[in-house]
Amino acid sequence: MTAPLLPELGAQDDDAAARKAYVPDPAPTSSARQDLFQCFFAANEMRLHFAAHSHHPWPDTSFEAHIQYWEDSARWADLKWEKKIFPIVVPDVQRMIADILNLSKPRNIAFAPNTHEFVLRLLSCLPRPDQTGRPARILTTDSEFYSFDRQTRRMEEDGLITVTRIATEPFDTYEERMAQAAASGDYDLVFFSHVFFNSGYVTQDIDAIVRAVRNDDALVVIDGYHGFMAIPTDLSAVEDRVFYLSGGYKYAMSGEGACFMHVPDGYAMRPINTGWFADIGSLGNEKSGEVPFAQDGFRFWGATFDPSGLYRMRAVLDLMETQGITVEAIHNHVQAMQNYFIKRLPALKGTAIQAENLVITDPSLRGHFLTFRTDQAGDIQGLLAHDNVITDHRADRLRFGFGLYHDDGMIDCLIQAMEQIVPKAS
Repeated sequence: MTAPLLPELGAQDDDAAARKAYVPDPAPTSSARQDLFQCFFAANEMRLHFAAHSHHPWPDTSFEAHIQYWEDSARWADLKWEKKIFPIVVPDVQRMIADILNLSKPRNIAFAPNTHEFVLRLLSCLPRPDQTGRPARILTTDSEFYSFDRQTRRMEEDGLITVTRIATEPFDTYEERMAQAAASGDYDLVFFSHVFFNSGYVTQDIDAIVRAVRNDDALVVIDGYHGFMAIPTDLSAVEDRVFYLSGGYKYAMSGEGACFMHVPDGYAMRPINTGWFADIGSLGNEKSGEVPFAQDGFRFWGATFDPSGLYRMRAVLDLMETQGITVEAIHNHVQAMQNYFIKRLPALKGTAIQAENLVITDPSLRGHFLTFRTDQAGDIQGLLAHDNVITDHRADRLRFGFGLYHDDGMIDCLIQAMEQIVPKAS
């Protein structure tokens, strides 16, 4: 490892409540793989990190990949794009993502620094009021992530689109109601999450909702950010119909700047929001007539961006392959950790962190974070953060995220810390 100074980055807050540091087990008896994240633990030894659903720890191999990007830039400068990034890094990452999602055409995977860039590009493909005499029609839910929700609400204000939002709760009827709405309306865009960020609910039958969409020309988009590398996902049955968005910030363990979208053949062939990468193969040719586009996923690329995230993602996904760590194995481990945490909750008697306050109680319907509904969510998250216990909250939802690096001992430390910190429920 070429980072001898890295642990010094984790200077501790002298005012933090005193408690024993969690020491990773060098040979954990469970299926935890803390050995892959040694720099992460060394950088902040007092931290208890339960936000894998947000900023997931990066494996050590991603540090080496980040350095490799710098070295490639120094060696080749501008030529790095044609020497390394486009011929090697991009195809490698496309192939590994396609394998994870069981997609047959890796080149139909586009990359961007964030998913909002893809959202804007997709929205730019919708019919405009000056063309059709009406705003574009969108079907979505009331629980989509902020980027999509904020963007569509702003466009509604100017009359550019109309939006029908289906409530995700009650969850036991959500998918039926969503499919019925998709079948009953002539929508231009249908957008829903695989795993909802504010609850953890996992859409069980993606295919049924996709098949229900009545308009054959509609763009069907799945926000897969909380599902990719967490929930075993097979898109083969709908790959010719759906756009699928995700990225590296969460369970792909690669950090910022490494987002991707699967682009189905034949849909949204000429986005208005477009950058020069969307036709990079014909640069230098004389341009005339319509603006040309690549026919594969490259038509949804933007412009120059920092590709270091793709280096990190390539290293992480390669590590998973070489170590034989599958999404199924990660999912099984996380479910075991969630179950153990729930088993320990009686120790927090009198607080809002109790099983009856879970938004999703059925483990088969739950993603990789536990969501507790409580008016104290923000206060509890802040108290925990002050003691270097990392969780997060969204409105009245307190979220605990689990990952490959957790074991029973870490959860025991979390419970012990929370016994001293979490206030009694009002």
